[in-house]
Amino acid sequence: MPPASSSTSTSATSTSEINTYKGQERALRAGRLGTAGLLLSVLAASAPLMVVAGVMPTVYGVMGIVGQPLLYVVLGVVLMLFSVGYAEMSRHVHNAGAFYAYIARGLGPTSGAGAALVALVAYSAMQVGIYGILGFEVSGLLAAHLDLTVAWWVPALAAAAVVAVLGWLKIDLNARVLGVLLVVECALVVVFDVAAVADPGPEGLSLSAFDPGTLTGAGLGTALCFCIAAFVGFEQSPVYAEETSRPQIVVSRVMFLAVGYAALFLALSAWALTVATGPGAVTREAAEQGPGLLFSLTGSRLGATFTDVLHVLFLTGMFAALLSFHNVVARYAFAMGREGLLPAGFGRTSRTSGAPATGSVLQSVVSVAVIAAFAATDAMPAGDPTTPVLRLFTWMGNIGALGVILLMAAASFAVIAFFVRRGAAGPLAWRLVCSGLAGLALLAIAVYTVKDFDVLIGAGPGSSLSWILPGIIGGSLVGGLVYGVVLKSVRPEVHARIGLGNEAFRLEQAAGTEPAPGAQV
Repeated sequence: MPPASSSTSTSATSTSEINTYKGQERALRAGRLGTAGLLLSVLAASAPLMVVAGVMPTVYGVMGIVGQPLLYVVLGVVLMLFSVGYAEMSRHVHNAGAFYAYIARGLGPTSGAGAALVALVAYSAMQVGIYGILGFEVSGLLAAHLDLTVAWWVPALAAAAVVAVLGWLKIDLNARVLGVLLVVECALVVVFDVAAVADPGPEGLSLSAFDPGTLTGAGLGTALCFCIAAFVGFEQSPVYAEETSRPQIVVSRVMFLAVGYAALFLALSAWALTVATGPGAVTREAAEQGPGLLFSLTGSRLGATFTDVLHVLFLTGMFAALLSFHNVVARYAFAMGREGLLPAGFGRTSRTSGAPATGSVLQSVVSVAVIAAFAATDAMPAGDPTTPVLRLFTWMGNIGALGVILLMAAASFAVIAFFVRRGAAGPLAWRLVCSGLAGLALLAIAVYTVKDFDVLIGAGPGSSLSWILPGIIGGSLVGGLVYGVVLKSVRPEVHARIGLGNEAFRLEQAAGTEPAPGAQV
C-alpha cells in the first residue's frame, strides 16, 4: 500500500486536474481574437454585398425612399448612441450571452431569462433565413451558366453542412475565413462606387439623396426596419469577449469601428446607386430590376467578368453571414448551458478546438430541419416556384430583425439600471443619457416594425401572418420570462447565476461548491 502522503498528493493532483479541465471546458478559450479578427467576424454578419444588391433596391423600389443614404447616416447616429452605453457595459461584464447577460445584470435575472430565449430564436431565425436566398441564388447561377436544374434546397443543405464543420473548428480559423470573404466583397463594392462616381448617370453627381426632404412617404417606417437590419452584427462584439485578448479594450473598440464603417459604407453605396441611375430614376429602375439593379450597373461600367465575380462574391458574402450567425447562436447556447438555462451539455466546449460544440450542433440541426420544412412546400400546388425560398428568407429574416431591435432597446435601459444601481450614474451621466435616447429610438423602430410587418413579409392586408410571425418573438419573450419565474421558485441558485457567466463558476470554486462532474448546472 502506498504511503498516505502519496495517496493524498495523488488525490489532490487528480482533483486539481479535474478542476483545471472543467475550468477550460466551461470557459471559451481566451486570446483567440484581436481587433482585426473580431471586427471582420461581426461585420461579416451584415453581409454588405447582400445589403447593396438586395436591401437597397427594395427600399428604393418598393418603399420609394430616395433618401436612403441619409437614412443610413441617421441610423448610424442612433446606433453610435446605443454603443456608448453598450461599450461601457462590455468593460464590466464579459459573457458569451451578451444581450441577455447585460439585461440580467441590469433588469434582473428573470428579464435575462426572457432575453436569452429571444436572442436564441432571433439569431437562429436570421441565420436560417439566409440559407433560403443562398440556395435560390446558387440554383439560378447553375441554371444560367451550366444548364443544370437543381432545387434551391440542395445547395442550401450543402452550405449547412460546410457551416456545421467550420462551426466546430477554432474561432480564429473562422475569423480568417470570414475576413477573406468580407474584404474581397467590400473591395468590389467600393470599385463599383468609384466607377459610378466617375461615370454618373444623366443627372450627374447629385447629392439630393442626402436632402432631409427625401425622407418622406408612407414607406419610411418600413424602410427604417429594412435599413437597421443592415447593421445587425456590430452588436455581436461582446459575444466574443471571453475569446479576445483584451476584452475591456477590444470589444468596445470593435463596436464603434463596426458601426462607423457600416454607416459610411452603406451610405456611400446607396448614394452611388442614385448617382449611377440618377436620383429621379432610381426608384423606377429599382422597382423594375430589383436585386438585378447592381449587377446591371456594374455590367455597363465594369464589364461582364467583373459582374460574374461580383455574383460569386454575393454568394460568399451570404456564406460569411451564415457562419457568423452560426457562431453567435452557438455561443448563446453555450452561455445558457453554463448558467443552467439549457442542459449542462450545452455549457461545455470541445476539448480540441475550444468551440461551443453542442450549441453548434443544435443550430445545425435546427437549420436542416427548417430548410427541409420549407423544401417540402415545393411539392404543394402554388404557382410561383420561388415562393418557399422567398418566404424562408423574408419570414425568418424579419422575425430575427425584430428580436434584435427589441434586445437592443432592452439592453439600453439595462445599462442605465446597472450603473445607477452601482452608484455610478453621476460619473457616467452622459453615457446613460446616450443609452436612454438610443433605447427610445429603438423602441420606436420596433413599433414601426410590428405595425408594418405585413409589408415587410409581402403579405396582403389583414393577413394572419402579420401577427403570427412577430408573435414568435413575443411568445419567446413570454416563455423566457415564465421560465425565469419558475426557476426563481424551484431552483433559486440557478436563477441567481443568470448573467454571471464564468464569474459564477469562479465563485463556486472559491466557495468549494463546484458541481460534481456531469451534474446539471
